[in-house]
Amino acid sequence: MRQIENTVNDLRSAEFNTFDRHIKKLSRLLHSETLEPISSALIADIDLDAWIKSGEATQGGMVGSATLEWPSDPQKELGLVILLIDRFARIPDAAMDFSHTFYYAGNKLTANVQNMAAQMIVPFARDYIEHVKRATGTTEATLLPVRSGPAARKVFIVHGHDEGARESVARFLEQLEFEAIILHEQANQGRTIIEKIEAHGEVGFAVILLTPDDIGGMKNRDDLQPRARQNVLLELGYFIGRLGRARVCALKRGDIEVPSDFGGVVYEPFDAGGAWKQALSRELQAAGFDIDWNIAMKK
Repeated sequence: MRQIENTVNDLRSAEFNTFDRHIKKLSRLLHSETLEPISSALIADIDLDAWIKSGEATQGGMVGSATLEWPSDPQKELGLVILLIDRFARIPDAAMDFSHTFYYAGNKLTANVQNMAAQMIVPFARDYIEHVKRATGTTEATLLPVRSGPAARKVFIVHGHDEGARESVARFLEQLEFEAIILHEQANQGRTIIEKIEAHGEVGFAVILLTPDDIGGMKNRDDLQPRARQNVLLELGYFIGRLGRARVCALKRGDIEVPSDFGGVVYEPFDAGGAWKQALSRELQAAGFDIDWNIAMKK
């Protein structure tokens, strides 16, 4: 199960030229010796082509307007996604065509497949793992975080010295009806920073603001580069370990040095045009939260 989790997180940040490798790995995992009986039972008697054709028939005059009619039976839904993953593994162009039709996020192929991974494959992996647990009667601590309900609509904001970026993110989250938890606004009560973070165990998501507050580089080198504060990077790693990578979104302002050791973490640009709002909203939705896209799409 850990391998499925890691592969799905890799897919969320995969570029066009690496998506094929990760989707083939996911297909192999779903049909491994242990999981093959479960996966085979889920895909039995499902007509994938008829389902896709029905969705394509909803396509209007606008690109990306086609919608899929997902079955009410959760096991049939799992079966459909398994068949899609298997098809993408066999036919690389199939993933590009499918994501362009049903998960259109712009003219770039990478944006489409990443949007499909976030909205379809991440929820599938969570539900598939839960299904395997029920089917086998096993419990595992290394699973994807479960979908959170309204009571967990609290988001921790990790930030440096850029107060403008911090306030923009906080106010946007509040517009989406999340409670933004900002460290400096919380009472100290004699606690260390980590203790203050741990006091908010109900937080279901973290936004990490990587802003060029410091400079640094290799010893005896003059070419220093802008980078985020070291405490921000520490807290990035902390939340990845605590919440899982699927519940952490890193927003990066400008051309700054970013850690290379956090595999699977997506660094979204914190741009002046506000496209970061849609990127953050997609990550929140993929983590299981309901999003009002009328608000998310406002400039």
